[in-house]
Amino acid sequence: MGERVPADAEPPPASPVRRGAAPLPQALALAPLLRRVAGQALALESEAPAVSALIGHLSAAEQALQALVPGDLAPRMTAGTGAGPGARVYLDHSHDIGAYNPCFPEYEISVSGDHATGTVAFPLVFEGPPGMVHGGVLSLFFDLIVQQHNCELGIAGKTTTMTVGYLRPVPLLQALRFEVHRSAGPGQRTTSAARLCHGGQVHCTATVEAVAGDVSRLPGISPRSGSSGLNM
Repeated sequence: MGERVPADAEPPPASPVRRGAAPLPQALALAPLLRRVAGQALALESEAPAVSALIGHLSAAEQALQALVPGDLAPRMTAGTGAGPGARVYLDHSHDIGAYNPCFPEYEISVSGDHATGTVAFPLVFEGPPGMVHGGVLSLFFDLIVQQHNCELGIAGKTTTMTVGYLRPVPLLQALRFEVHRSAGPGQRTTSAARLCHGGQVHCTATVEAVAGDVSRLPGISPRSGSSGLNM
């Protein structure tokens, strides 16, 4: 017979939520490069031959890739739940989206139960007011870190409300620290309180409310096809 588990024993921690395919190595290399080069282009005082050459190379790459990407850009789901075999692969959005998508910021995060901490530095492409991070990007950032915190705890759900407090302008190109504290509410609801700090002062805060869902009942996502299109 197996060992008896005490009635008051805590349940084992849930596995992190992972839904979707892992990004390709090329996407991981391309995303930060695009952010850096776009920032350089924004900082130029006049047009540069290197940018003209880059536009030509990107235009050629766009034409070449057009023949490789699916004609249907809806995410490819399993049978009966959405777009079928001719659709595109869906990448995992549970964590580190900025690592493969240049439109999202990158950050480092460490999760310890209901508490998470980390660091972020926003590059030039996320500028709003002079030298400051755009307020919409900050809202996006808070949504990202709260979502990743929840997914690392094995929780997948939907954001119901988010309130952002802009206390001080958030500087670009500076090492910033953030923290998130999650608390359980009635039913399946959770509330996450987050703040973004620089130089010992709180610059921005967010309160995010979400409702947890049953991961097993979420629509199925089709895995990546076998071939990457590379001849190696």
